[in-house]
Amino acid sequence: MNPQGQLGLLDTAHHPWQNRGPAAWALSAALIAFYAVLYWTDAFTAVARAVHLGDKWVLYGLLYSAAMIAGAVRYLRRHGNNPYHRWRIATNVGIQVSLGFTLPIVMPWFSLPSYYFSYFWPLKLDALYPHTLAALPTWIAGWALFGAFVLAPGLSLAFGKRWYCSWVCGCGALANTFGDPWRHLGDKSAAAWRFERVSVHTTLAVVVCATAYVAAGQWLGAASPGFGATDLVKSWLGFAVGAVLSGVVGTGVYPLLGPRFWCRNFCPMAALLGLTQKAGRFRIRVKRDLCISCGNCSTYCEMGIDVRDYAERNETFTRASCVGCGMCAHVCPRGVLRLEDA
Repeated sequence: MNPQGQLGLLDTAHHPWQNRGPAAWALSAALIAFYAVLYWTDAFTAVARAVHLGDKWVLYGLLYSAAMIAGAVRYLRRHGNNPYHRWRIATNVGIQVSLGFTLPIVMPWFSLPSYYFSYFWPLKLDALYPHTLAALPTWIAGWALFGAFVLAPGLSLAFGKRWYCSWVCGCGALANTFGDPWRHLGDKSAAAWRFERVSVHTTLAVVVCATAYVAAGQWLGAASPGFGATDLVKSWLGFAVGAVLSGVVGTGVYPLLGPRFWCRNFCPMAALLGLTQKAGRFRIRVKRDLCISCGNCSTYCEMGIDVRDYAERNETFTRASCVGCGMCAHVCPRGVLRLEDA
């Protein structure tokens, strides 16, 4: 499917709430406060029960889905002339509403545990802990293992990490829709790229080591020498990565640092799929000697990639951080860029 459908330069420069103006700072503060209250207090529990939604996480799932749908409507009004974007955003919303919101509510009605089938390890930090797998029906535990070790890396080799990061993942879906007005804020500097490469792979290494440590501790017993801190490791990993980086910071800084700050710098799933993407078939094809150096592609790359630099050098490329959103091709006035599984 052709992800072209040229759009031209967008008008974000005219909106202070999209360019770190006072409104953007206020919105960022509100988002950070919302996530802090959500994670570390029970303030939303009473609200959820008052509207018969069970607990605060069901309420959050409803708000999350509503924000995605509203963002998707705005996105498609601006970019819906392109079939790639229509299918991508429709898939985002469909998966979130069905697998991310509705199914986990419905499963307990059939005496099954609530489970999010669209999240895999290492993004789902506890997915491979032995006690987590043991508590699941065999077929769900099998799905967790299959998704982590076969499905996710296999599809990334064939189609790039975009199949997950840009089409399936709930974090990416919120960034695609609700976060789209701030996509141009991703830092394009060389320093940001150097930081990204260190931080995202460090997070992946920490999650891999923590998973191995907790699993070994649970298999050998917490009383085994050196494995008495499994509960502490689980708690701090969930706090630092699962709550602070992915939630409070990752979503809270949308209006200041762009919607993919978490995905780009800290997401362990993005790091792992990026490594397989580099070894796979996905690439951005550059048509030779057509670039006019307008800079649209780099400006609106939500992952902070300097796409123009590659286009000016006539260099077809694969970057581990690229999530295949297709925006660089969409805003190119000359049709220089094309997403391929070559």
